[in-house]
Amino acid sequence: MTSSPSSITDPATDDAIDAPKRAYPTVRLKPRTDARSIRHGFPWVYADELVTDRRTQNLIPGALAVLEDSDRRVIGLVTVNIQSKIIARMLDRDAEAVIDQAWFVARLQRALDLRARLYDKPFYRLVHAEADGLPGIVIDRFGDVAVVQPNAAWAEVHLDALVAGLKQVTGVTTVVKNGMGRSRGLEGMKEETVVVVGVVDGPIMVPMNGATYMADVTGGQKTGLFYDQRPNHAFVASLAKGARVLDVFTHVGGFALAALANGAASALAVDASASALVLAKQGAKASGVADNFTTRQGDAFDVLETMGAEDARFDVVICDPPAFAPAKNSLEAGLRAYERLARLASPLVAAGGYIVLCSCSHVVEPQAFRSACTRGIGRGGRRAQLLHIGFAGADHPILPQLAESGYLKSLVFRLD
Repeated sequence: MTSSPSSITDPATDDAIDAPKRAYPTVRLKPRTDARSIRHGFPWVYADELVTDRRTQNLIPGALAVLEDSDRRVIGLVTVNIQSKIIARMLDRDAEAVIDQAWFVARLQRALDLRARLYDKPFYRLVHAEADGLPGIVIDRFGDVAVVQPNAAWAEVHLDALVAGLKQVTGVTTVVKNGMGRSRGLEGMKEETVVVVGVVDGPIMVPMNGATYMADVTGGQKTGLFYDQRPNHAFVASLAKGARVLDVFTHVGGFALAALANGAASALAVDASASALVLAKQGAKASGVADNFTTRQGDAFDVLETMGAEDARFDVVICDPPAFAPAKNSLEAGLRAYERLARLASPLVAAGGYIVLCSCSHVVEPQAFRSACTRGIGRGGRRAQLLHIGFAGADHPILPQLAESGYLKSLVFRLD
């Protein structure tokens, strides 16, 4: 679509002059697609909902376009990637918006304003994708370092403007592009991790819940640290004073370091990654709790089975696994895995102790997760009270129209 010029008045001459407008191609919804949900805030258009004529097919991944409904009424500005099942993502209700550094600055400043109210130190998730108006983009901040995950093609196309805006708004001196993960493949992009600006000379110390964590922002999982569990770490730590703690899928110390920093008697951290456990040990030392912290490398299910055979007992057992159901086609298998985890872990909890079970699988709905955990606890021979239901911290806001943005679930049970 070529925009027609608009007329404005030159104040010096009172003459009408033409103001140039940004010209974008047009893409259109199919007649049976419900445009109302998109107008009301749903940010995605799926591949079977968009007319894919020759012009649309010729758009490069990440191209900008004006989205119209089937009656040719403008909805807004989208980014298009015909290689993705999410073929279009809403960027701006203004169909003539210019996606430049100034546009990114406005979005980033809004995101920063929220986090600055929540935290007194610059360690948090700064941008949570669609929920912060930047679809497919995740940014975690580690003081003067920011890690950007451009998980959608448009973010890769506009990375320079994004990074410039990020530096302008936050003052960070180092920016890492973490281009790893399943989402990149779904968008047809290669995987790579690159230090775009500045220098990273080792793990970064991150203060959180009284503990110190070590984040490997260039070689660790995701951006190097999981901020989403922060409030759940704090709640579980409040139950763990004087307790023996088992933290399974600990990553770089997760629940274990928070519990020790808040008075737990001991913590055993289990993970399959040797490098993650090295960082966990460094975090324990930096937190001043190394004497009470031990690690065990191995497959979580194998370790739990072995501990069950050894009649091991803990006052608090936490299982915070990676996504067992990353997509709808793995939902049933994922639910079975969560049930098995609960079945193996619950016998390790001392009478009157606590078990914490978590899921970061967005396709697993809260009730289904709760049911799987409850079945597993029952099959483990235990009876339970559900004490607490936790979600991600407020630096991971939820877009109400997009269930996927509220992916994290954490259940705390007290066992008989």
